[in-house]
Amino acid sequence: MTQVSVYEAKTHLSRLLRRVRHGEEIVISVSGRPVARLVPVAAADGPRVLGGDEGLVWEAKDFNAPLPPEILDAFYAGATEARSGERRARQQIRRRR
Repeated sequence: MTQVSVYEAKTHLSRLLRRVRHGEEIVISVSGRPVARLVPVAAADGPRVLGGDEGLVWEAKDFNAPLPPEILDAFYAGATEARSGERRARQQIRRRR
């Protein structure tokens, strides 16, 4: 394991990466204190296989069905109240002018 300063790491990053690619581990230090390690990335296990989660994910039969009226009312009631509050605020501003 080799230790280099931040200045050396910035100046010679390409060289350090070449060494890491060949399996060496490099520690970067600030004022002599280790703060980071450059290590080679583990090789992938191979190509990714599609469909690995088959059977784990499902879609409910009523996924695209319309929402029940009580839920729709809750959505639109909040929007209507917010809009009416905005209207009141605008009206008050106009009155002040």
